[in-house]
This record gives sequence, structure tokens and C-alpha cells, in this order.
Amino acid sequence: MSDEWIDLCAVDDIPEGAGLQIPLADRPPLAVFRVGEDIHVTDDTCTHGEASLCEGEVEDDIVECPFHQGAFHIPTGEVAGAPCTIPLRVYPCQTRDGRVYACVAVTADSVNG
Repeated sequence: MSDEWIDLCAVDDIPEGAGLQIPLADRPPLAVFRVGEDIHVTDDTCTHGEASLCEGEVEDDIVECPFHQGAFHIPTGEVAGAPCTIPLRVYPCQTRDGRVYACVAVTADSVNG
């Protein structure tokens, strides 16, 4: 599968301690998080229920789902709290000229190990 890098937002648009939801026309929304100086892009929809992770609480590098309080490690997408059992999909991202870009067309083995 070929790489498809898309422009998501300005770095300055990402709130501290929260996620920024990026709606997309042809796929479910993405979430952009700033953890310290690092930027991370994940799916926005919790793997346990239909809830936006951008509406959840962020503490350090963990986002808690507002629906059932399951949690994920933002940099890796790994489950960090029940009732979630399925990891969150994460995407390669980079910043260029103050903008965040993510590679959304990746092979299955390049995501979550």
C-alpha cells in the first residue's frame, strides 16, 4: 500500500492536555495529541465503544475514554485501562513548517507492532 501523507492541522491548534479531532471525508476521524514536545496521531474513536477520545481526559501520555473510562497509551495505542482490550490504531506523523502531517495509508504490520 502506498504512503498517503495528509495535512491535518497547525501545531499551534493542538490544545495542551487534550486531543484535537480531525474529521475526514473518507474515513473515521483522527485525533491529534501533544505529549510534551511530541505530536501523536491516533484514531479518535475508542475501540470499546463509539466515543470520541478527544472528549476524554488526557493525563501525561494516557487518554481516558469519556464513555466507560477505558484508557490508551497515546504514543503506542496500547490499552492502558479496562474495559478496553483492543489497541488503538496509531499513525506515523511529522511536522513541517508548523503543520502536522500523518501517513494514513499504511500496511497492517506497520501499525501497533
